Amino acid sequence: MSGDTLWQRLRGWLVKPDAQDAATAPAAAPVAERAQARMADSLRRLLDDPGIPPAIRAELASDFGRIENMLERLQRGELHVAVFGRVSAGKSALGNALLGREAFAVGVLHGTTTQAEQAALDEAREAGLVLIDTPGINELDGEARERLAFEVAEVSDLVIFVADGDLTRDELDALKTLAATQRPLLLALNKADRYAPAERDALLAQLRERAHGLVRDDDVVSAAARPTPQRRMETDEHGREHLRELPAPPDVAALRERLLAIARREGKTLSALNAGLYASRLTDQVSERIAESRRRLADKLIRNYCLAKGVAVALNPIPVADLLAAAGMDAAMVLQLSRVYGLPLTRAESGKLVAVISAQLAALMGAVWGMQLVASALKGVSAGLSVLVTAAAQGALAWYATVLIGRAAERYLVAGKSWGELGAKRAVADIVAGLDRDSILREAREEILRRLKSR
Repeated sequence: MSGDTLWQRLRGWLVKPDAQDAATAPAAAPVAERAQARMADSLRRLLDDPGIPPAIRAELASDFGRIENMLERLQRGELHVAVFGRVSAGKSALGNALLGREAFAVGVLHGTTTQAEQAALDEAREAGLVLIDTPGINELDGEARERLAFEVAEVSDLVIFVADGDLTRDELDALKTLAATQRPLLLALNKADRYAPAERDALLAQLRERAHGLVRDDDVVSAAARPTPQRRMETDEHGREHLRELPAPPDVAALRERLLAIARREGKTLSALNAGLYASRLTDQVSERIAESRRRLADKLIRNYCLAKGVAVALNPIPVADLLAAAGMDAAMVLQLSRVYGLPLTRAESGKLVAVISAQLAALMGAVWGMQLVASALKGVSAGLSVLVTAAAQGALAWYATVLIGRAAERYLVAGKSWGELGAKRAVADIVAGLDRDSILREAREEILRRLKSR
């Protein structure tokens, strides 16, 4: 199921349609509150999960911090609103008009807003609205703009996109990027006082057409955060005329009403869904990091056993006996691997697993194992350099066998102690086919010869 489908289905389940009768509206509130409570419980379980290694918690500290912030937001019942738009479109001024105070810096030069800032929406304190101002989208290149959109949208429940005319290509691209974050969008035509009523209505219709499929028609509204001052001629006591400019009050009633309507209708649901989507992504990240950490540890473990087994087989002067000792090392390796993957095996289970893998390898590579037995027998009667070369060759084969056994055991453990529907034969065959035997043997011979010569 796609993220968009999940978002729409959850909203459909938790939130009644717009056409819902006012008499039944209160019944939706307990549903949203229960959803919010369930999401808060899920976030606490993620934060307190003892199965997440400390190192991974440290790597994802900022993400876990964001989850903590989201949990606090759910408990406070806040709805966070991000304000996006082009420089000079009046984002910060529109935020201030909604707030009723100068919370965000407003300037005429590029770069006035350099980072996300937050302030509570005072006029809607009971709704718990919080505004987030952002840098102008034309201050950033395409990649940075897209990254900003996703980062801010991740911690916002809905987005106001501010324009002051028809959408430019950059604005439309940014709007599409924001729509991809699955957050509800409001498109605000700011500076609407510059247009005559007929022009304004035509421009709103054009914006609705351009944003079709991205923003609902009802959510495309006009506003005037800082209307042009009214000019009036006044006469002083000396009879001289002066032109006086009177500041006009902001006109953001339609936008504020849309925000409050969304907050009343689905504010709790939006916050819960946003937290759920972010927590889901973090859970996936944690799982990937844990899997990668285990893979790195398993790689190191398998290599250590390859080296130990290869050198031990090469040094053991007793024919065939080295192969028996090698089997014991393989069982010990598998035992350690099972602990790495959190699925501990007993010694008996480890030995049985090695036997199963070895049987499949013998069926696939009988000639290789036959050569190893011959090399083991030759080693006792050879002398000089031939002994060294033969020992290195046999050690390299032992190394290669350990890689195969380790990788096969790893696959079995990753699958939850299962070979899957196709069984051990196919799984082991896939491992053999997926490894570069020649490069492994070459590396093994070089490493073993280096160690033998240094003794």
